[in-house]
Amino acid sequence: MEDRSGKLVSFPTAEPEPSRDALTEVLRQGARKMLAEAIEAEVAEYLKGRDHLLDEAGHRFVVRNGRLPERQLQTPLGEIPVHQPRVRDRRPAAAREAFQSSILPPYLRKTRSLEELLPWLYLKGVSTGDFSEALAALLGPAAPGLSATTMARLKSCWEEEYKAWQARSLAGKRYAYVWADGVYFNVRLESPGNTRQCILVLMGATTEGKKELLAVADGYRESDQSWLELLLDLRSRGLVDDPELATGDGSLGFWKALPKVYARTRRQRCWVHKTANVLNKMPSSIQAKAKSMLHDIWMAATRAEADQAFDLFVDSFGAKYAAAVSCLRTDRTELLAFYEFPAEHWIHLRTTNPIESTFATVRLRTAKTKGSGSRLACLTMVFKLAMSAQKTWRALNGTPALLADVIHGVRFEDGIKKNAA
Repeated sequence: MEDRSGKLVSFPTAEPEPSRDALTEVLRQGARKMLAEAIEAEVAEYLKGRDHLLDEAGHRFVVRNGRLPERQLQTPLGEIPVHQPRVRDRRPAAAREAFQSSILPPYLRKTRSLEELLPWLYLKGVSTGDFSEALAALLGPAAPGLSATTMARLKSCWEEEYKAWQARSLAGKRYAYVWADGVYFNVRLESPGNTRQCILVLMGATTEGKKELLAVADGYRESDQSWLELLLDLRSRGLVDDPELATGDGSLGFWKALPKVYARTRRQRCWVHKTANVLNKMPSSIQAKAKSMLHDIWMAATRAEADQAFDLFVDSFGAKYAAAVSCLRTDRTELLAFYEFPAEHWIHLRTTNPIESTFATVRLRTAKTKGSGSRLACLTMVFKLAMSAQKTWRALNGTPALLADVIHGVRFEDGIKKNAA
């Protein structure tokens, strides 16, 4: 390449920096030394706690006895050799103890952080066929045992984990609120008429205000029969108390199934879905104004102000856009149900965003891999991603005492506590 003066300019080729490799080696040696010191200290503490155990000649029963065979421990810093001390207990068999290191369990070959790397790679969109290349780039070329076969075994374990989770007991559990949605994914290795999979998702808020994944199941087009089966399964496993409020999209068969199982649960329509449904029935030239007016309804400070904004929208667009106004008016009661619950909870109750935001990540993963291979693989992947996301889900605003009031029937008006029912 030439610069402005016409002279040839060459760019150096990218080569690995020796200093970086040297630094990795220093870190590896430091980690090896720290691990050896920690294990030695653990053994010394174990022996010290048993130095009072003596035979008739005054010799200790529990002593060091050389070292176990050296093994290689795979870590994010590369392989680290481990030479663990051996402990011998010379007491009679009935009184003998076996030393087990809490730092280095038997047969451990990979650190926990490395074990967690495998599902992370898969769930973030790396296909199993690309594992060897990805792991070699991350851990170096000498990373045995981390292959697509390993991932296949891990996926099999996830399937068993999902089945056990689906059969877990819910006895004694109580959820003040639930959010419901149906999420669609493409499945590659199914028959032509079965390549679009609907997964039913139910999330709940516990009495402590924490959000939990409640159910993930394979459904048929969000039908009321599929939702009914899911809800009946929850009740059969011990979830007998009706949630106080359920939030979901209006097209769900969930609303037909809900009163058949939890008749006392009130309904809250998702404002994000409703806004999209209404705007779809209006020309694009007017959508910005209409969206702003819809926003004024569900962001109003009181039910009276919301009703006023609601009526203004109806009066403003009823003549020209009757279909849009009819779509909004159909669910007026369900759209404004949140006003009868604590104001601190409104931000959580008005939409199904707790589910939508989580499954944005799931959709990203399926987009990268052009869909899951099978329906069970898709269901398992959704479960694992949702369980991973659950760790960072935002708790409900306010104190647990507010949820206790909701469960015990305390009346709220415009989000403010009034009197016990």
